[in-house]
Amino acid sequence: MADLRAAGARWLGCNVPMAHHFICPNCGRRSAEVDRQAGLRRAERGCSHCGFGFLFELMDDYYPAPDAAFFVCDQQGMVIGCGRGAYELTGISDEQAIGRPVSDLLGLTFASGEDAVATVLEWGVRKLAQPVTVNAEGDLPADAVADIFPAYDDDGGLMLVLTPAKA
Repeated sequence: MADLRAAGARWLGCNVPMAHHFICPNCGRRSAEVDRQAGLRRAERGCSHCGFGFLFELMDDYYPAPDAAFFVCDQQGMVIGCGRGAYELTGISDEQAIGRPVSDLLGLTFASGEDAVATVLEWGVRKLAQPVTVNAEGDLPADAVADIFPAYDDDGGLMLVLTPAKA
């Protein structure tokens, strides 16, 4: 794998190997692969900024909007963690969210008519810039843009990032 990265870096005309990018669903901080294994430990680290237990690997570096809300789900689409902005966007606490299907909890209706969450879980593909209506419990419907990232580990799952639509 390292040989492929080095070959890709040479093809791009540089000697620096391409890094994998990660994002913390709790605080939104981005990091590179080299940051994750710094020091004497071989085990992958959680977020060095806020201490959250795991990070999501991204295909490309990703810059969420400052008002974005993060939701982390398992391989069945059940919420296992709410991150930065989740309560502010939906008014739903972690205790109310954990263990519930994310699509039902947030009342997600995608403009395309498809269930983008199910597609990401089934196919392991990213779905970016998906227009969606969020109808969270006890809240008025609101338009948003969803970026959905699959988990690339053996556990599966996904990270859903919702950004309120600009009026």
